[in-house]
Amino acid sequence: MFGTIWYKTLIQPPLTPPAWVFAPAWSFLYITIFLALFVYGIKPYFGSKSWGFALFFIQFLLNMCWSPVFFLMHNTGLALAIVVLMDILVILNIVEFYKVSVTAGNLMLPYIFWLLFATYLNAGFFVLN
Repeated sequence: MFGTIWYKTLIQPPLTPPAWVFAPAWSFLYITIFLALFVYGIKPYFGSKSWGFALFFIQFLLNMCWSPVFFLMHNTGLALAIVVLMDILVILNIVEFYKVSVTAGNLMLPYIFWLLFATYLNAGFFVLN
C-alpha cells in the first residue's frame, strides 16, 4: 500500500492494530456497508430515500479521500477532519437507514464502530507526530 514507509516511521497511538488487520477489516466493512445500501435500496418505503442515499454517497466519497490525504499527503490533521466529518455523516446515515430498514441500519453499525476507532487512531497520529 502507498505510504507504508512513512506510516512505519510514525509514533503509534496505544491500541494500534498490526498492519495486517486493516485489509480484512475493511473488506468486511465494505461488504456490510454495500449490503446495507442494497437492503436500503430494495426495501419498500413510502417516503423519500434521497437523503439516505445522499448521506451514503457523501460519506463514501470522504472515505475514498481519507487514504490519499493521510498516506500520500501525510496530512494527519486534514485526515482527522475528514474522519470526524465521516463519523457525523455515517451516524446520520444510520438514522436514515433505520427509518427504512432495521437490517440496513444494523449492517452499518460495524462501520461506525470501526470509524470511531479510526478517529481515535488518527487523532493519536496527529497529536503524537
